[in-house]
Amino acid sequence: MSCSAPHIKARCPKYPGSETQRFPVPDDKVDWNTDWPQYRPVSYTAPSVLIKPVWADQDIRSFSPRFNALDGNVDRRSHEGDYRVEQGMPLNPRGRTGLTGRGLLGRWGPNHAADPIVTRWKRDSAGQQVSHPVSKLPVLQFVSIKRRDCGEWAIPGGMVDPGELVSLTLQREFSEEALNSLAASPQDRERIHERITQLFNSPGLEVYKGYVDDPRNNDNSWMETVAVNFHDDTGNSVSELPLQAGDDAGQVHWIDLDSGLSLYASHSQFLEVVAKERHAHW
Repeated sequence: MSCSAPHIKARCPKYPGSETQRFPVPDDKVDWNTDWPQYRPVSYTAPSVLIKPVWADQDIRSFSPRFNALDGNVDRRSHEGDYRVEQGMPLNPRGRTGLTGRGLLGRWGPNHAADPIVTRWKRDSAGQQVSHPVSKLPVLQFVSIKRRDCGEWAIPGGMVDPGELVSLTLQREFSEEALNSLAASPQDRERIHERITQLFNSPGLEVYKGYVDDPRNNDNSWMETVAVNFHDDTGNSVSELPLQAGDDAGQVHWIDLDSGLSLYASHSQFLEVVAKERHAHW
């Protein structure tokens, strides 16, 4: 499956969390359909994956995963459609990355995540919506976490557990990462659950479903996500809950949506869609 815009972060020279350098892949050699006999990708799987945690697959030589299918309770289907499998190895649907193996990712093939984009209108001290001085459009704010692993600001998403509905992943990840529900008292946890359930039971706006240009990707394992926007229009739902970083987050804040934001992976593109759909400043 070719793509007009080749992935960029998935070809970052040094693989994250390691000293491993990728085999350099120029733009015109990304597509698998381009013949390139000189291609010599580096093989790397992180030690954290090799110790066989519960969230990771076994070595590809020790079992036979059912690619492009629901394999037990592990979903090996791609949002991008069927991907190629050569010599028992799944191939990244967006092309070469200069690295084989699994890197930091647990699953061979697609690794499914869910990204909840929780937004509200920016308001002044009197409770009135704030408009941007240049665009004159109302300013949206979204809940953003600072990732511990790379220090970049991001949407508080996470991996879909085997057999878990994506709608539940969205709610669970937001509760754990942005509200630190795991560390809350039973009373506070109940209050958080009530507010969150109310917001996440709303239809939500599906912003994106598919491949993510992520620096952890490689030739045989890659990230895919479903990004959904849940908007607190009146400001009396999650807006009133105290944000508290938990799980993978170092900090958590309401941040103004703006085209100048530098965010993790493809998150800026997701937010641009949200701003345009909500007729907000970007």
